[in-house]
Amino acid sequence: MIRFPAEWEPQSAVLIAWPHHTGDFSNRLEAVEQSYRFIATTISQYQHLIIVCKDDSHQQHIQALLGENAAIDFVQADVNDIWVRDTVFLTVEAGQQTVLLNFKFNGWGGKYRHDNDNALNHKLLANKLFQNVISKDVDFVLEGGSVESDGIDTIMTTKQCLLNPNRNPGYDQAQIEHLLQAQFGAERVLWVDQPNLSGDDTDAHIDTLARFCSADTIAYTSCEDSTDPHYPSLKNMEAQLQAFRTQAGQQYKLVALPMPKPIFDEEGQQLPANYANFLIINQAVMVPVYEDANDAVALAKIAEIYPNHTIIATPCRPIVHQYGSLHCMTMQFPAQALYCSDAV
Repeated sequence: MIRFPAEWEPQSAVLIAWPHHTGDFSNRLEAVEQSYRFIATTISQYQHLIIVCKDDSHQQHIQALLGENAAIDFVQADVNDIWVRDTVFLTVEAGQQTVLLNFKFNGWGGKYRHDNDNALNHKLLANKLFQNVISKDVDFVLEGGSVESDGIDTIMTTKQCLLNPNRNPGYDQAQIEHLLQAQFGAERVLWVDQPNLSGDDTDAHIDTLARFCSADTIAYTSCEDSTDPHYPSLKNMEAQLQAFRTQAGQQYKLVALPMPKPIFDEEGQQLPANYANFLIINQAVMVPVYEDANDAVALAKIAEIYPNHTIIATPCRPIVHQYGSLHCMTMQFPAQALYCSDAV
């Protein structure tokens, strides 16, 4: 039996890739590194953190920012982008074994160079942290941000991403559902028909739109401003979520997360800032915030969902300038996936 663990289950580690001066954040690296420093320090207080860095000098630079920390390990590898949610292994339980699935990555449908990102998982396997794991290459393009698991048998995703011919041409919906069943043990797929948020170049990843918070609770990006261009599509998505049913045939408990006021880049492009891109770690939930009045609203709503977790406002305004946020830049590994959790 195969199962895709939910994010709220115990974790062994979180992995991030640290930006550097030759990457896409070069024009605002100092501000981005301040956010990364906060994120890295926070995660390492709760569990192990793995940081992918470019080389020795990059590692030394990061260590100087973070100080001595036994809960942090480094892996040196080149990456094209820091969005490891979409490039790093997805972990499943297969009977008594934990298996790291290495899907193909094609730069979100061929939009960007991706040779290093597609090779990253094999580089990770050469590191001591990964030498005792079981891994499997899957000949299918899939990004972690495009699938949400309830930890039982249901995956939620968007038609705009998984059915997009720029990922796996030749696969229809039934064939993709069969693959999700084979690789993740998914008995049900909840298909959301929803275009991407403005500035999102992932073809509508589900982790910017709707997130499983428990087997019967979904938090989702909502819009109550009828003048906002997102209003009709997000209301349509809301109606779809209301129509979904749990395994027991009940309506999901739906938690509407507001949108922050629009944030634009230097060229006038609206950026995909949202609160659904939160990260669940051991005993805490890190929520992206954007120096916006709705930060407090989102934090309060997520605190209601997770009353036994520490809710941590996490500065992500600089990060969203490269079209992603907190969840996009992190990847968690479930407990037993890696043997490094005793450092915290």
